[in-house]
Amino acid sequence: MVKIGNVELGEFPLLLAPMEDVSDPPFRKLCKMQGVDMVYTEFVSADGLVHDAQKSLQKLEIFDYERPIGIQYFGGQLENMIGAAEIIEAQQPDVIDINFGCPVAKVACRNAGAGLLRDVPQLVKLTEAVVKSTNRPVTVKTRLGWDDASINILEVAERLQDVGIQALSIHARTRSQMYKGEANWAWIAKVKENQRMHIPIFGNGDIDSPQKALEYRQRFGPDGIMIGRASIGYPWIFREIKHYFATGELLPPPTVHERVAAARQHLTDSLAWKGPKLGVLEMRRHYAPYLRDLPHVKAYRARLVTEMEPATLFAILDEVEEVYSNVEIMPSADRETPTYSEVCDG
Repeated sequence: MVKIGNVELGEFPLLLAPMEDVSDPPFRKLCKMQGVDMVYTEFVSADGLVHDAQKSLQKLEIFDYERPIGIQYFGGQLENMIGAAEIIEAQQPDVIDINFGCPVAKVACRNAGAGLLRDVPQLVKLTEAVVKSTNRPVTVKTRLGWDDASINILEVAERLQDVGIQALSIHARTRSQMYKGEANWAWIAKVKENQRMHIPIFGNGDIDSPQKALEYRQRFGPDGIMIGRASIGYPWIFREIKHYFATGELLPPPTVHERVAAARQHLTDSLAWKGPKLGVLEMRRHYAPYLRDLPHVKAYRARLVTEMEPATLFAILDEVEEVYSNVEIMPSADRETPTYSEVCDG
């Protein structure tokens, strides 16, 4: 049984990565419906929280059906990290997670996110202060290092464990890689092989199929797998991986009915949570992944990403379902993982 503090996650948990502008309540709900074991919020700015920024505060909203859930946040200022931890704890998440992995310049170049991998003493100092300031289990998500010449994950893992974190998620790329190139899970194996390490280690990066999930589980020995971009528009990846682990068989891809139903549910919840304007606008990034592999669907996608009236959007989805109801979906051999520039999953 894998546990974070007293939070039980099962024998080999699948986790939804925290993704900016993606892993909000409507999307987390869909992933929970497909069997994910633990979810994380979008990452939240510590500075925004302590200054009462409305967008940051809204990201703290969580629901009981999502549990276990972690709220992830980032920052580089000690006082703000402590103050934000108190605000987060008041929301009663199961876990507080610190982001030391986001590679985007607006975060990393302000000595936050992956930027702190260049200053391990400060990274450790911030983490220790957060651990001491809360009664919630504290976890960390990070990368291998700043670049290939400064991979320091072995040191970082030990020192973070020493100051009290209760789980570590490792995106097996450096900051300089961003989301390019192959994730090097051999470093995750090295962390797991370290006899001093006793907290759960979750692997992240490049898992986009049940076959790869099983291969990486067996080759590199993580305690669980965290999935980010491969779940965008495809929450079924969690049920597919679990089924493959249990039976060795691949499930058929989701039907047109399932895809449209998911998009419809996502839109409904997005409208309810964000309001009619923002709910429509922020849903636009999701239509293409939901409709991936449908032939000649470009015209429908174009209508979905330009229409502002919710009733018309639902009517377009109904039309897609009717037109493609008898179409057999043939997923491409190399299903492209979404790489939205605005998405940061550390």
